[in-house]
Amino acid sequence: MKKKIIRVVTSDVSLGLLTGQLKYLNEHYEVVGVSSKGKKQKEVASKEGVKIISIQMERPISLFKDLKSLYSLYIFFKKEKPFIVHSITPKAGLLSMVASYFAKVPHRFHTFTGLIFPTKEGFSKKVLIITDRILCACATKVFPEGNGVKKDLENYNITSKPLRVLANGNVNGIDINYYSPLHFSDQFKKKLKESLKIKNTDFVFIFIGRLVTDKGINELIKAFNKLSKKYDGLKLLLVGTYEHKFDPLKPETIDIINHNEHIVSTGWVDDVRPYYAIANVLTFPSYREGFPNVVIQAGAMGLPAIVTDISGCNEIILEGKNGTIIPVKNEEILYDKMIELYLNPKLFDQAKCRELIVSRYEQQMVWKAILDEYNKLF
Repeated sequence: MKKKIIRVVTSDVSLGLLTGQLKYLNEHYEVVGVSSKGKKQKEVASKEGVKIISIQMERPISLFKDLKSLYSLYIFFKKEKPFIVHSITPKAGLLSMVASYFAKVPHRFHTFTGLIFPTKEGFSKKVLIITDRILCACATKVFPEGNGVKKDLENYNITSKPLRVLANGNVNGIDINYYSPLHFSDQFKKKLKESLKIKNTDFVFIFIGRLVTDKGINELIKAFNKLSKKYDGLKLLLVGTYEHKFDPLKPETIDIINHNEHIVSTGWVDDVRPYYAIANVLTFPSYREGFPNVVIQAGAMGLPAIVTDISGCNEIILEGKNGTIIPVKNEEILYDKMIELYLNPKLFDQAKCRELIVSRYEQQMVWKAILDEYNKLF
């Protein structure tokens, strides 16, 4: 009889971070997924061949709701008696590590996909540091997703437990066959550009992710707005949704997005690959990340990237080889780098950008590293 492993994420959308991995692990263990209720659950359950359970968890701090979620997880773990509980994402990590500790689950793993507190200040920063320390105290093993996350955990004395990055980082690696520019013909790309009112000769910068302050969107929009006034034939493609409630953009930023005809906003899309395929450069000026999938995906699609000097981004991008790294919250340097890449479209070789991702982040490497950690427990 296979031993049971429960993988916990906060939202159903985050189940997508484990695509393929759940199915792979299920060949060796009985895998059960847990997330807040959502339409992604049924899709993942069918595709991965595993059971997905709904336990509501709120992303922001909500004491009453968090206690309710904690109790629900505790009851679930006591009933299921798993061999391992393994969480990713912040709220799922805190709640499931505490619940599994009290439920006496023998092995409690958490992977830090990113840290929130380094960019916070004052009381909220202190609270977040305390909650991460509690999480680590309840876990039996802690895995930082990348070396930047590892350094932050060490520098802030979050835990004295050994910290090790699995494989070369990232929670799931990249499906190098799925994320390939070979899937999209010139005719397909031309039609997609026409539907978005992008000329075939336009140079396209792309951002994929949540349209929020934390992702550097205010700086990106200001830099591009200035750029589009200086040069013709430029487009900025924004693929993602706003989060007005949790992390709103400045009103002037939204106004520019709505009125600059060179900015194309698609909203949420299920398949981002076609949009990478029609772009020239990824612009990703985020304030904080763990190990961003967007940068890996873009590289696998052959795109160079402009990223900020933060955890994950500065590990995926090798300066001058598959992109360039700039300071956080620096609109002027972002503007200068966008000009540089626009004026030198052959500065980075697409095949080389893809090769650097394939050689370091192919999925099977990451999955095997995780499976090896589970197998070590016997």
